[in-house]
Amino acid sequence: MTQTRAASRRIPVRAPARVPVLATLLVALIAAVLTPGRAAAASLQEVTGFGTNPGALRMFRYVPDGLPAGRPVVVALHGCTQNASGYGTGSGWTQLADRWGFSVVLPQQQTANNASSCFNWFQSGDIARGQGEAASVAQMVDRQLADVSGDASRVYVTGLSAGGGMTAVMMAAYPEKFAAGGIVAGLPYGCAQAAGSPYVCMYVGATQSPKQWGDRVRAARPGYAGPWPTLVAFQGTADHTVKPVNMTDLMRQWTDVRGADQVADVSDSVAGYPHQVFKDAGGRAVVETYSVTGMGHGQPVDPGSGSEQCGSAGAYLLDVGVCGAYRMGWAWGLG
Repeated sequence: MTQTRAASRRIPVRAPARVPVLATLLVALIAAVLTPGRAAAASLQEVTGFGTNPGALRMFRYVPDGLPAGRPVVVALHGCTQNASGYGTGSGWTQLADRWGFSVVLPQQQTANNASSCFNWFQSGDIARGQGEAASVAQMVDRQLADVSGDASRVYVTGLSAGGGMTAVMMAAYPEKFAAGGIVAGLPYGCAQAAGSPYVCMYVGATQSPKQWGDRVRAARPGYAGPWPTLVAFQGTADHTVKPVNMTDLMRQWTDVRGADQVADVSDSVAGYPHQVFKDAGGRAVVETYSVTGMGHGQPVDPGSGSEQCGSAGAYLLDVGVCGAYRMGWAWGLG
């Protein structure tokens, strides 16, 4: 986390007999070209010149063909050793963008910044408002909203592992830009500083009360009166890279920021996995957690064509029978 694209033949005398067949094929070809919905699918595009880019990141985006104005935007941040394209497809976010109608911004880390292509969620110069990688991602959001006439009130940020850590950064440093966040195997905001080391944060956790966790977020955006983003978090119980205590600390941090207690108002199961919902005094769900039993370090996916399925299995993209992107998007009203 901290770390490729004959000899000619005589035409038979009876060739005219083949004209009907050729005509039929021609008609079929024309029909195929003219039939609605057969146009080439949208593809990932790189965007340059999206701002001063102090974090020296690359910006990619996916915009479904024919996407109307006023649609939501999802920012999806890859994990270590991953890239924008692989994560966007593997996690299921581009698939859901086509299904539900929203655009996706996919920031990409560069090895010049981090040898393992991790977003620097633990570096003070990259997690503060107006600085480094956090500012670069914020500039991507502004560019995307302008280019696609997106709905600024429905922008969401999510990520895996180091991308999950950077998701917490964006929620804390730029809360006015995001309605909600989705963190998968990630870390609370300020965890590396609280624990004294990113590795202690990842493997042990930091000893902080809910208020102390919340104060770290509030200090990232002094004077901000809200509303703060809501949170959906996923964590594998067999994750030895980012220990499950970090999801507990995320819950403590964001319930405190949102003025809720740390007692779940809903405890049930989804696809057989424990799921909890924490509500504020007004009964609004502000934090949701999914504890994926037996899952290691990675993004939960559920490949297939079912209505609740999405994603594809691969490195750090784990087929566990539930698609995290779907569950987040559903909670955010994208579906």
